Amino acid sequence: MFHRLAVLAATVALTVAGTGVPARAATVWTGRVDWVADGDTLRVDLAGDHTTALVSIRILGIQAMEQKVYSPRPERRKGDCHALAATARLEKLVKAGGGQIRMTALKAASSSEGRPLRSVAVRIGGKWTDVGEDLVRGGYALWLPFPGEWAMDVRYHAAAKQAAAAGRELYDTDACKPGPARNSGLTLTVNPDAEGNDADNLNGEWFQLHNPSAAAVPVGGWWVRDSGLRRYTFPAGSMVPAGGDLYVHIGPGRDTATHKYWGLTKPIFSNVDPAGHSVGDGGYLFDPDGDMRGWEIYP
Repeated sequence: MFHRLAVLAATVALTVAGTGVPARAATVWTGRVDWVADGDTLRVDLAGDHTTALVSIRILGIQAMEQKVYSPRPERRKGDCHALAATARLEKLVKAGGGQIRMTALKAASSSEGRPLRSVAVRIGGKWTDVGEDLVRGGYALWLPFPGEWAMDVRYHAAAKQAAAAGRELYDTDACKPGPARNSGLTLTVNPDAEGNDADNLNGEWFQLHNPSAAAVPVGGWWVRDSGLRRYTFPAGSMVPAGGDLYVHIGPGRDTATHKYWGLTKPIFSNVDPAGHSVGDGGYLFDPDGDMRGWEIYP
């Protein structure tokens, strides 16, 4: 297990970024990056001396677009639009820090698909730079809250809002290609907190596409997602009516022209819950070229 390898770990007191509220004791590890796998994953030599097994570290709090071909050589990589830009930015940060990183987590056992979940920082110009915050603020990655690992969520939430307001990278709506329906004015709204218990009212969580234009907009092949990897792709023939709306409900149901049903069995949106350190989440709309055409980062 990872904690057996982490012989350099130490327990320290943290402060929740941006709030001044003391956090629980967290664990800190150090290591040297062997190579950057993608925009949210690093392969790390924990001891930094090439004497221990390499560990794949999943960076906490962020979600880069999916890379499909992995290589230490940039020219060999392939992936969704924005994926390679995120990998390149992370590589640049790691290189600027001399390959040495500091990793933290509120829970040493936190993991994703068998990979330890860690906030990662590099020391640049005598200061520690959190790479996740840099990637979110630059628009290279979505903010992805992880249950129980909330120490950076307030800061990442603010960074995501800044990236969206500035139209950076992912939030540049024609960065990949000019794309369809450029002048339609489509917007996305999400309802993350269903009435009553979310688990008992799955279809009370929804995405709403609004079309303010005078012409219907075809969205077959477009897709919506939360900050996780899952996505709902609109079937061929789906339309957002002129001056109207198209909904995607999270749970099961019978599709109509204006209401689609994802068919999931659990809620997907994180509710705002200050007592539980949950500060929000986001919903996103992509066209078939991989451009993000609408979003709501809440609250």
